Amino acid sequence: MCELARELGRQVGVLLSREGVVRDVVVGDASSLMLPDIGRLRGGQGRFRGLRLVHTHLRGEPLSLDDLNDLALLRLDMVAMVEAREDGLPGRAEVAYLDPAALAVDGDDLEAELTGDPFERITARSVGELDLDFQATIQALEQEFTRIVDRAAHAGEAERALVVGTSSDDDHFNETLDLVRSADVVIAGVKRQRRRRVHPRTVVGSGKLQELVLDAMRRRATVAIFDIDLKPAQARAFEDATGLKAIDRTQLILDIFAQRARSGDGKLQVELAQLRYSLPRLTEKDAGLSRLTGGIGGRGPGETVLEIGRRRIRDRIRKLEKSVERLSRQRDVRRRQRRRQGLPVLSIIGYTNAGKSTLLNALTSSEVAAEDKLFMTLDPTSRRLRFPREGEVIITDTVGFISDLPQDLVEAFRATLEELADADLLLHVADASDARIHEKSESVERLLEKLELTKIPTLRVLNKADRVSPELVEALESRYDGIAISATKRHGLRRLIQAAEDRLGRNRPWASSELSTHRADTAP
Repeated sequence: MCELARELGRQVGVLLSREGVVRDVVVGDASSLMLPDIGRLRGGQGRFRGLRLVHTHLRGEPLSLDDLNDLALLRLDMVAMVEAREDGLPGRAEVAYLDPAALAVDGDDLEAELTGDPFERITARSVGELDLDFQATIQALEQEFTRIVDRAAHAGEAERALVVGTSSDDDHFNETLDLVRSADVVIAGVKRQRRRRVHPRTVVGSGKLQELVLDAMRRRATVAIFDIDLKPAQARAFEDATGLKAIDRTQLILDIFAQRARSGDGKLQVELAQLRYSLPRLTEKDAGLSRLTGGIGGRGPGETVLEIGRRRIRDRIRKLEKSVERLSRQRDVRRRQRRRQGLPVLSIIGYTNAGKSTLLNALTSSEVAAEDKLFMTLDPTSRRLRFPREGEVIITDTVGFISDLPQDLVEAFRATLEELADADLLLHVADASDARIHEKSESVERLLEKLELTKIPTLRVLNKADRVSPELVEALESRYDGIAISATKRHGLRRLIQAAEDRLGRNRPWASSELSTHRADTAP
């Protein structure tokens, strides 16, 4: 190798299996190598590639950053450099491999950076003086990494993820963290890279890729969740470079919706959104997907397995779209029935986790699931309610909104969101204790514009007022012309009911014989 390197004036390298078989021969330029595609990782999170790179350096310089990136990103067993002297003989040597001790995690600091050099290095003045038992070393490495992984497995941990922030907006990133927690995914660590534009191919730069791979090994993470939406090519390139599964913001929200869907209608709409999202991302994951179908009925040009998969997804999408259309017609029939009964409809809307379901429970003595998580409500819930002057009304809880709500979700949940079009009054619930109340309120209003619902009267409800000072409550009520309440403590509900009746613009009295068990006028 050294003779060839000197003769060519280029770096020369080989990829060796653990049995010492030459897998690939690589010729680069004077200062670097470009490794070929070496396939997928061997099974198991604590496993390495089963290949080591041995290559020449013409000037005997130490292992480069590219060498160490290859070691980390490709999960190679080892990387070795041998100096190619001017006489064609081997000179000094250097070997590097990942150091389990440097990657061990102490504590739960999610933003803790890797300390020290994560690589173990061995140097020698010549190859003959290199003191290294390769087989024993790699066996001990895999045993140690497997022990770290097994420790988490025995603890029964859920899927662990690195949350990667590429947006400079801290509030946006914090919202992504809340989404991850709502998806019941363990946050193994967080990584931020503030740059003016994301990397067009792998989202983050090569240096950050190495950090992510090492941190994933260190924290036993198998998933990287991004706070932005990724192009299909970017997600594939990132996964190929790191071995981590790439999840973007839209996919994360879809996963939460899939967990929350309980009714047949909700599950149908979530499936439609997921298929619309996945269709452009269906790709040739391995060689099997590129083979042509064959045999009887499959001869001739035929379709690839990939094309068949795409066709089946399109067929399923068309079927689901017809079902959603049928669902929309059924909901329209129910709305017409309510209109014939002359019952006013109040729809509770607002940013996710603002307290909409808690408000419904407080007003109607219901037990709709309400937790401090994003998108706890997915399927619409309607209850009947008695107003002191207005009489009986229908009040409906709807799915929460969020900034940059994926268009696939808006389209898929069209039948559900159409319920809002029949409302006589929208109760826009906002979290008074949220520092981003203005931005979140604007996100809700933009979606209302997109759904062409801005003509419906709206009453702003400032929930969680018990968490802020009276002075701030007064300022928010004045700014938004709203009613401050605490749904959990049942404060301010009487004022809210009175204001809702005033906004409805009707004063029809109700008879005492019409009293129901859900007496709204008894609220404090």
